[in-house]
Amino acid sequence: MRRREFFSIVGGVAAWPLTARGQQPAMPLVGWLAQGSPQKSKPFVAAFHQGLGETGFFEGRNVAIEYRWAEQQDDRLSAMATDLVQRGVSVLALGGGIQTALAAKSATATVPIVFQIGGDPVAFGLVASLNRPGGNITGVTSLNVELGRKRLEVFHELLPSATVLAALVKPTNPNSAEYQSNEVQAEATAFGLQLHVLRASHERDFDTVFAEVRKIRAGGLVISPDALFYEHSEQLAALASRRAVPTISPYREFAVAGGLVSYGGRNTDQFRLAGVYTGRILKGEKPADLPVQQATKIDLVINLKTAKALNLTVPPSLLARADEVIE
Repeated sequence: MRRREFFSIVGGVAAWPLTARGQQPAMPLVGWLAQGSPQKSKPFVAAFHQGLGETGFFEGRNVAIEYRWAEQQDDRLSAMATDLVQRGVSVLALGGGIQTALAAKSATATVPIVFQIGGDPVAFGLVASLNRPGGNITGVTSLNVELGRKRLEVFHELLPSATVLAALVKPTNPNSAEYQSNEVQAEATAFGLQLHVLRASHERDFDTVFAEVRKIRAGGLVISPDALFYEHSEQLAALASRRAVPTISPYREFAVAGGLVSYGGRNTDQFRLAGVYTGRILKGEKPADLPVQQATKIDLVINLKTAKALNLTVPPSLLARADEVIE
């Protein structure tokens, strides 16, 4: 063999792995879009990663994730969703909230979307039906109107002598309509309650809300589901304690921070299920064929220390149903 031929063959062999690597498919990219902040969303991101892992996908190993956080500025969601679509994501995974889902739906009709919301996705036009979504969107939901009625029922059991309650909503959240809906108002009427709806668009509105609760002489405050109220659970619990207002929240974090009681879906489980769906779509399944899952795990958490500070006696029947009691 001539020396020139030998180096030609060696050079070809050495070059082969580089060529092969260049032909390997790129790592799939998932776009993560959320209303909140990365600091407060760590448990949800971890749960989403757990779901991805159950389908064999691990960030940095065989899937990449591009994160976008609106930091409670909902007007940024549409631009962020469009940016992720333009980056060529394989799936848009949403970090909760109907506003996030609507922004993602407006950004693309082809890229698969996996939502995690409260409320009925059919009513909001996200899917054709729960069993057959029929488009590029599917996900996980907890039906908040049903939970809103149950939250009112739990609160009435805890405060049987109250005749007036207030409900805190974020006006830009379409789900806030649940507290003005016939179903929830009918539930309040059945208990002989007047339900006043109070609004907060920013955390700076919270002081005014609690002042209004005292002004209308409400026996307690019902906090509706929203990323704003989740992220500021500690602040809301502190205000409720300072103003001596019995308050119920959808979020366990509220009760842990010193709030009286929480009743709501187990959000980490919902995000885990969303992670599983994202992985299944990465493997080739279509959102149209994946039924919307309804989260069924609901937690009731009672803070007995706070109840004692408010001079409230928690009925034994309610304590027996509690998933967690903080003493």
